Amino acid sequence: MAPILLYGADLFTPRVGTTTRLDTFWRKVQRWTTNCFSATPTVILSVESCLPPISLLIAHRQRLAALRVVCSPPSLNPGTARLHHSFPSLSVQRAPDSSRAITRGLSSRYVPLHWKTPCPVPPIRNHLPVDAVAHKTIPFTCGLSWMPMINSHLVCPTPVLPPQCRMDSTYSALKKRVRETLLKEWASLFPTPGYYQHLPELHPRPFIGLGKFVAGRIHEMRAGKSYLADHAPWTSPDTDTSCPRCGLKPETFEHAILSCPSRQHSRSRLFLGVTDVRPEAPLWSSLPLLKRLATFIGVTSMGCPPTIFPPTTPPSSPPFSLSPPRVPPLGFSCFCVG
Repeated sequence: MAPILLYGADLFTPRVGTTTRLDTFWRKVQRWTTNCFSATPTVILSVESCLPPISLLIAHRQRLAALRVVCSPPSLNPGTARLHHSFPSLSVQRAPDSSRAITRGLSSRYVPLHWKTPCPVPPIRNHLPVDAVAHKTIPFTCGLSWMPMINSHLVCPTPVLPPQCRMDSTYSALKKRVRETLLKEWASLFPTPGYYQHLPELHPRPFIGLGKFVAGRIHEMRAGKSYLADHAPWTSPDTDTSCPRCGLKPETFEHAILSCPSRQHSRSRLFLGVTDVRPEAPLWSSLPLLKRLATFIGVTSMGCPPTIFPPTTPPSSPPFSLSPPRVPPLGFSCFCVG
């Protein structure tokens, strides 16, 4: 869905109105992925679905595209050949007309944007657009004297080039820095509420392969918007949060899984050995434990509407009374038919 939705956004930033409409549709995609309720906060919804907000995703794709441009051989990528001569590339080949013919349609005040020179704010079109694209990689090139060259086997062999394995590892390290920057911006610009402790991730959660119904119940209970009594009420703030099964403690996610006495029999058969449901617990990274959790949720109907539960105590019935036996009137006989 993202490649179709963000087609062309690697180089061209959408306008504010377009980005708003894309973000509205992107939230629907996040809700389809997690099967969460509409009352789930959008910041939690993006973390549960492992789909960053659309604004961060556009910036992330533009950084990766800029990284591909600056690490490509100039003889293969015309955009790389238009970079300024101060760019720290392993190849000295540059377009000879980088400051004349291609600038005729831009401005008469064209000035090449020197490497590591910050772009003016507000932006002024006095440089080539490819220069501004390359400058998006400046925060990730610290400690590098030269940029690695990808697909160097397609150019003429040059003895001064480093080994291809070293350049590939450097390029992978640069992409890792870009991903780490995305996660940091995600956590700082879109903080989650205090009751939600899970961190943003870019890879799908392991339990998403358990099936849409069970995975949706887990997403809802982790997000704090489910049918558990202790989760934030949707209508009335005076809702009783005590567990409807045992009535001893509030029905939190941890209580329902680990300590509810009414589920002890199923827990001992299906979910024995799990003592922690915090974000760093081994439960969320172990597929065998997640399969046990799915079975445990299905057997105990955890996270389902409370109306499907049987009452915790049997309904009161009127006291049983013995009625006197009916005596037939005189003159009649009772016969037993065998």
